Amino acid sequence: MKLTWFKKGTIYQIYPRSFNDSNNDGVGDLRGVIEKLDYIQSLNVDIIWLSPIFSSPNDDNGYDISDYREIMPEFGTMEDFDELLKGIHDRGMRLILDLVANHCSDEHMWFEEAKKSKDSPYRDYFHWHKPADDGGPPNNWKSFFGGSAWEWDEASGEYYLHLFTKKQPDLNWENPKVREEIYDAMRFWLDKGVDGFRMDVIPLISKPKGYPDAPEVGFRKIIEEVYANGPTVHKYLNEMNEKVISKYDAFSLAEGVGINETKAGLYVNTDRKELDMLYHFDILECTIVNGKFEEVSPFDLVQMKRIFKKWREAVHNTGWIANAMGNHDFARMVSRFGNDKEYHSESAKMLITMLATQNGTLNIYQGDEIGMTNITLETIEEVKDVQSLNFYEENLINSKFSEEMALEMINKEGRDNARTPVQWNDEINGGFSIVDPWLKSNPNSEIINVKHQDNDPNSILNFYRSLLKTRKEHDVFVFGEFEEIEFNSPNLYIYKKTLENRSIIVALNFTESDQVFKASGVANEYKVLINNYADLNTKENELILRPYQGLVLDID
Repeated sequence: MKLTWFKKGTIYQIYPRSFNDSNNDGVGDLRGVIEKLDYIQSLNVDIIWLSPIFSSPNDDNGYDISDYREIMPEFGTMEDFDELLKGIHDRGMRLILDLVANHCSDEHMWFEEAKKSKDSPYRDYFHWHKPADDGGPPNNWKSFFGGSAWEWDEASGEYYLHLFTKKQPDLNWENPKVREEIYDAMRFWLDKGVDGFRMDVIPLISKPKGYPDAPEVGFRKIIEEVYANGPTVHKYLNEMNEKVISKYDAFSLAEGVGINETKAGLYVNTDRKELDMLYHFDILECTIVNGKFEEVSPFDLVQMKRIFKKWREAVHNTGWIANAMGNHDFARMVSRFGNDKEYHSESAKMLITMLATQNGTLNIYQGDEIGMTNITLETIEEVKDVQSLNFYEENLINSKFSEEMALEMINKEGRDNARTPVQWNDEINGGFSIVDPWLKSNPNSEIINVKHQDNDPNSILNFYRSLLKTRKEHDVFVFGEFEEIEFNSPNLYIYKKTLENRSIIVALNFTESDQVFKASGVANEYKVLINNYADLNTKENELILRPYQGLVLDID
């Protein structure tokens, strides 16, 4: 297997709006990131992924881009960006930007010109369609954020397609001019020295011909069967790689929405020369039955094991994936998969131990390194996320849930959970800013914050630092062959990994009680590489794993 710099790396995702506010206007910014570069370096991460920093009216917090070559004024200037990029490189880290190329903002010049006339040269930059015979939308497609995916334009008497908000019109990648516009924007940033792109909803760029109605199935299935994996998506990705990515020492990370394990190789197998890797949604959505909020199933450890296994096998020796259990679009990792109350520290450490020992590039999200948790928003006025607000508004219309229940669902699964300001210290707003931040700060910042954990050798933060350092030193963590142990256990996740003559055992307890692991297959002598408890509880041929304990043992 060709070892390229990103495969062994750890990606640290920054959501700039919520990271660090340097000028106390309530919004995080680029200078706020610059101020924290030494901190980021101390985590032993290799790659910083910045969520969108481009000009945007912020209908979807920057994922609606109005200019691909300009910095959002709230975030700073191009000079700030250049200083940030240099600071990252000077510290031996790399930077990838968020490429949002399926759609842009309705305030982008392209769309403003397209609306002026059907004869505009920009009209074909987007998907326009005449009304159906009944005067309604051309088909039954629904937006990811609720409601129809088609918006009526009175002036031209046509609908335009938006798979996200109505202020995010989908770009028409069938038009070669659109593709070249995107490629030129990519070259602009790569020529500055950026090291690659995380590609937002990139499997959606090719639409099915004729815009057929979606079948009457769950929304997740509609994404996979209709919105994603279109007829020309691989042609476009191959072209993007040939014309842009392959010309630089850069890599492409796809947000794999709508990609299942059977299709993964079509995107990331190295011989296809399309994308370098993707992260999938099966883990992130493993408790979501049919779209966020409405149907949530209990966490099932065996199901999670199956997901890791099938994706590992799907790209084995042919392609590459990144592993993530949290990002800006999902509730906090420790609140979803761990115990953010009695075993907050233990479960946060155990979860990252599991994620860091899976094959693939490790992807962590800002704040997870201190165990940031979900927040309780008291009223709908405190909710900022457009997806959550649309869900609440639709609920008022169809009265499917009470207002109290709808807010409870938003607090459990809503994206604002991951977007609360990073908690730097126990001062006002967790040290993020002295003015009210754009989104309410989590009150538990008085307890959970970087300052408290920085000098505590047993903190979640210092566990992350030590774990990521150890991961760098041992290739078996990333590339080792898997051997599952007690695969069907609903309580324990245990596996052996071997690379050449090196073997490790990873033992994880997902429960709030002691669990016994019959360790007869473990060598009599071993070295503890990772342990989120102070010691081991062992008997002859047995390991007694304490609640949410996570272990990595070097058995050679």
